[in-house]
Formats: sequence, C-alpha cells, structure tokens
Amino acid sequence: MTVRRLKYCVNNEWKESKTAKYMPVTNSSTGEIMAEAPCCTVEEVNSAVEAAHEAFPGWSGKPVQQRTDLMFRFRALLEAHLDELTLSVAKELGKNLDESRGDIVKVIEVVELACAAPVLMQGDALMNVSAGHDTVMYREPVGVFAGIVPFNFPAMIPFGWMIPLCITTGNTFVLKSASLTPQTSMRVLELLIEAGMPKGVVNLVTCSRNEAELLLRHPDIRGISYVGSTSVGLHIYSTAAAHGKRVQALCEAKNHGLVLRDAAVERSAIGIINSTFGCAGMRCMALPALCVEEAVADEFVDCLVRLAKQRKVGCAYDPETELGPVVSAEHKQSVIEWINKGVAEGAKLILDGRDIVVPGFEKGHFVGPTIFDHVKPGMAVGDCEIFGPVTCIKRVKDFEEGLAIMNGNRFANGSCIFTQNGNYAREFVRRTHGGMVGVNVGIPVPISYFPFAGHKDSFFGDLHVMGRDGVAFYTESKCVTSRWFTEDDKKQTRVSTWDGTITR
Repeated sequence: MTVRRLKYCVNNEWKESKTAKYMPVTNSSTGEIMAEAPCCTVEEVNSAVEAAHEAFPGWSGKPVQQRTDLMFRFRALLEAHLDELTLSVAKELGKNLDESRGDIVKVIEVVELACAAPVLMQGDALMNVSAGHDTVMYREPVGVFAGIVPFNFPAMIPFGWMIPLCITTGNTFVLKSASLTPQTSMRVLELLIEAGMPKGVVNLVTCSRNEAELLLRHPDIRGISYVGSTSVGLHIYSTAAAHGKRVQALCEAKNHGLVLRDAAVERSAIGIINSTFGCAGMRCMALPALCVEEAVADEFVDCLVRLAKQRKVGCAYDPETELGPVVSAEHKQSVIEWINKGVAEGAKLILDGRDIVVPGFEKGHFVGPTIFDHVKPGMAVGDCEIFGPVTCIKRVKDFEEGLAIMNGNRFANGSCIFTQNGNYAREFVRRTHGGMVGVNVGIPVPISYFPFAGHKDSFFGDLHVMGRDGVAFYTESKCVTSRWFTEDDKKQTRVSTWDGTITR
C-alpha cells in the first residue's frame, strides 16, 4: 500500500518537499502508518520565514477590524468542520472523541478572544501629562513569530494558544508542526486559508530539531513560542533570547494534588480520575501525583482504584472509549519503562496497565490506568513527568507536609487541593508554587481570557499564552508625546534640557 506523503505550506501553497527523509504518522489505535511527514530542508524552512517576512508589512498595515473579520470567518469554518477535525485528532493522536472535540473547541475559544483585538490592542492616553504635552501609548505588531509545538494538542496549541492572537494583532507566523501529529494542524490551516487569509501570513513546515534550530537565530524572526520538554525549552529560551528575540517557553509539569481528610472522597476521586487519565495522561495539566492525608488515604485509594478499573480502554474513535492509546509505539515503551522504574524504586504498584490488550486493536499503542501507592520523596516516578496514564500516591500526615512535598518539586504548572475547609483552601492558594491552582478542581486550566501561567521549570519567559499576556507578547508599545505651540511658545528663546518631561 502506498502511504500518502504530506506537504508543507508557504504562501498558501502546499508544496512537495525535496527532502529524502520522511517521518511516519500513525493511527494510534491500530498502529498503522497513515501518512508520512517531510523533514523539510533548511532551504524550505527559510522560504517559510521569507514568506512571513514579506507578508508582514501588508498584513500589519490592514485595519485591525479587517484582521478580526478573518477570525469571524475562521470561527464559522471551525464550527462547520468540528466533527471532521475531532476525528482527525482521535486517529493521529489517540484521544477519545470527547477529548479530541475539546482540542478543537479550545481553538474556537481563543479565536473568539482574538475577535476582541480592537479592544485588547487599545493603549492609554493622558492629556496635559505635563504643561502643554499629551502622551498616547499605542500597541503595534512586532513582526514574524515562530511556533514550535508538541504532538499532544495538534489543534489547540498552535491554532489556539499561538496563531489567533499573533496574526490578529498584525504579525505573521511560521509554524513548525509536530511530526507525529501534523495532519490536524494542516487541515486547520487549510480552513484558515479558505477563510481568506492573505498569502504568507501563516506558513507551516515539518522538520527535525536540526532544521528548527535556525528559527532561534534567524534575523527575521522576532519571537518564539514553544511548548515541549524542559531541556529543549531552556535551550530555546537561552538561545533565542541571546539573539534578541522574545520567548515564551511552556515546558514539563508534574502537577500535584493535595487530598485532605475532609475532602468529598468520591467526588474528588472522579475529578482526579478525569484529570490524571484524561488524554491518556499526555497533557501538562494532568494530575499524576497526589499527596493524600493518612487519615483518608485507604478510603481514597480504594475509591481511586475502583474508578480507574471502570475506565473503558479502547479505540480512540469508538464513542464508548474513555481512555484511548498513547501517541506511538515509542511513547508506549517510554511509559512502560517509567512503570518498571517505579517498581524498581520500591513504589507499590496497585494497578498495572502495562499488559492491557484491546480486542481488534492488538497493535494499538495502549497503556491501561496505572496507580502507584506509597511513593516516597526522591523517587523519580513521583517527581518527573511521565506523560502517560500513571498516578502516584504520596501519603502525608497533614496539610503542611503535603504542601512542602508539592512545593519541593521543580515543576509548578498547576496544583490542586481537595477540601471542604475554607482556611486550608485559602492557605493553599496563597502558598502553593503552582501557577494555575484548583480548589476542588482537577484541571485548573483557565478560560482563554486569562493566561496559561506555569511557574518554576514549567515556564521560561515573561509573558504567558492567552489573555492579556498573550496580547502583550505579540505587540510592543509605542509612546507618542506631542505638543502644539501657542503664539507665546513660538517666542521662547530658551528651552529646558528636560523640555516638558519633568513637572517639578
């Protein structure tokens, strides 16, 4: 069987790559190769940057309302193709249909936010800031941005977190799509082109890290938005910043939850199951580590195991599936090796998902729900990101011990507490290191009006994605101070060195 070879997109044209190297794109539920993504050449990546650079003056010069009109049309097309895009995510990534639909809905959510650009881009003004002087601050587009994205949200991350706010504020974009899951991104870009996007405003390539490296140093790239591992994120942040670029690097996580003795056990466990096993654990806002107060630990763990066993593991696009496969055979092996490591470290494996088989989909990349109990401080399985359906229970004597263990982790994307005690909830919110905090909420991801705000080694940069941070990242301020001379002003023969810039 001939496998379809994918193309890259420059100036709204889909082009055959001249590369000799192609990367497989698999159906995660069957293990079958669906397509091959090109490892675009350096010249092809450069051509994408050149197209974006050439498009910038014309696009940035358009009235903001014309740019938001594009977003309105884009939104309508996303809604019309919601089912198609949902199935695409499910097949190439492995999320169940509900999770895959959410990946697309989150794109629509930020597209709607971008439609408010005429308001979000407004600056500030003050008349008579000093005698006769008026100052206005404008927000202007910056130039060409590049996005380097992971496999786990092929729609939401590039076309939600990055592109809508970037281009609606007047910039242009080069997307380095994830080679494991490129088809959804490509289809969404086709819809953006269909909505009337001018040539060169968004360009898409697939390539290896070697070719993507030039984006960090390219003189025509003004900023980098990255999502992925911490080691790569730190390299991107340090390299791109050293070359004068603004950077937002969203990295790994090991989000912790704290379950106190007064928590609503069943309801809390339901929310935690959804968080830790949703998307097969392949998301940076999963909740894979739980500090559980000893007084309630046995009851809670029993409940968690019971609910986990009830999760139906199966083909991602089966409507009844609750837990789909992980993205690839290599990733499945990585998760299994982490489980093996946890056993070797002495953690108690109370639910083992290593050997699960889905009838009819024996070659799929499935890992079943996995739970470790009695995970001790210092065990790598409880401290490092696994990116799979693996939950670690850390038993603690009280609130203080639990909070200390959580805050001792190098990652601080999110943190959650489950309690009915308002004082503990308040203290947790105040003292936790997590950038996104949940109180009886298992996935504390804010709606797009607010920033996705990781801390510590989960984020490098100053401005986060979405919300006002996102607008600020893709714009720069320009302050204009003006004065109009009266007839008496014209007669002045001497002007202070500060010329109206001080008021005393």
